[in-house]
Amino acid sequence: MKPILLAALFAAAAPAVAAERLVVTVQHELDIARPSETIAIPWSEVNAALPHALIQKIAVKDASGRVLPHQVTNIAPQAKDPRNVGLAYGELLFQHSFKPGEKRASFTVERIEGVAPLFPTRTFARQVPERLDDFAWENDKLAHRTYGPSLAAPAPAGVDKEVLVTSGLDLWFKRVDYPIVDRWYNKGHDHYHKDEGEGMDMYSVGKSRGAGGVGVWDGTRLHTSVNYAGWKILANGPVRTVFELYYAAWDAAGRPVTETKRFTVDAGQYLDRIDSTFGAPGDAPLTIAAGLNRNPVDKSQQPKIAVKREGAVLLQWIEQAGNGAFGTAVVMPGAEGFAQDELNELILARATPGKPLRYYAGGAWSRAGEITSRADWERVVAETAARAANPVRVSLERRQ
Repeated sequence: MKPILLAALFAAAAPAVAAERLVVTVQHELDIARPSETIAIPWSEVNAALPHALIQKIAVKDASGRVLPHQVTNIAPQAKDPRNVGLAYGELLFQHSFKPGEKRASFTVERIEGVAPLFPTRTFARQVPERLDDFAWENDKLAHRTYGPSLAAPAPAGVDKEVLVTSGLDLWFKRVDYPIVDRWYNKGHDHYHKDEGEGMDMYSVGKSRGAGGVGVWDGTRLHTSVNYAGWKILANGPVRTVFELYYAAWDAAGRPVTETKRFTVDAGQYLDRIDSTFGAPGDAPLTIAAGLNRNPVDKSQQPKIAVKREGAVLLQWIEQAGNGAFGTAVVMPGAEGFAQDELNELILARATPGKPLRYYAGGAWSRAGEITSRADWERVVAETAARAANPVRVSLERRQ
């Protein structure tokens, strides 16, 4: 979720020999449960406590001694590490699920003699050139895709090719916790529009914002980009996937605007964190609108759509005749209001060019068995907003 506030509390005098363990204490102030809370520690701190530790020869353990899945990212200021001291690594990541009322938990990071196992993949992203440059991503709860330049290109004469120009975000609803993106693309376009036991693609995007796409709002009209122009994967599971999508300049009421959209996809979460950085001439702020499609399913499903607009939350709950119910949501810290256009429900916030605007977007399906009612979905989204506003605090201590 929101980046962890790190307080490195090492002993005043460094020990004469290297520490054997790094003790990690995590605290927060909320009374709610915090399932799948991602804990991030700069690798430089791990390396300082356990010099020359290898990422494949460490273990992260909880207070009971249970080994937790971990990940070390390579998102770091330095891309090379000629002295092999860990400069090229970014963060050590692992997760803990806080129970209601549990506000403190402790962990250790230790060297091991053998090699750490490969942990199950719970987050994943890739570009999909075999499907017209789709970009797809998922965790153990939900999958998504958005659309690339090949899909937007006109069909050559005599060629039957789908054409869609949109920067909206699609949802694929899952009933399983394992990765499905590759399997569904391999199954073929028609199959993943049917629930064959793993879930289905039933969400409609079209030219709308889908579930969390953005645009520039001028007070009466939404100005949007087209399909993404470039992409880069920065980290790819098992705990967290991070990637960026780049959008070429578009006209926003006479002002050219670009966007770099960074997604942080954590295991166990229904909403992804999105940091959008906009480029535009001058320092004047932009009014950004993140949206949800007002007509997200086929009319044959006789959908009943409930909408909640409150504070930082824009939420939908959709009940259908034949495919169960599902929820979508955007959480926008610092939101300044709501709007609508013909296609979208919108939540508004100001963004300064060159500075990231953070929000959260996602969904959930009743047939997955965890969120089966509007009340369930409203609770999960409210708790996501509360967690974003109240990050956990981390302290570190070296021990022999």
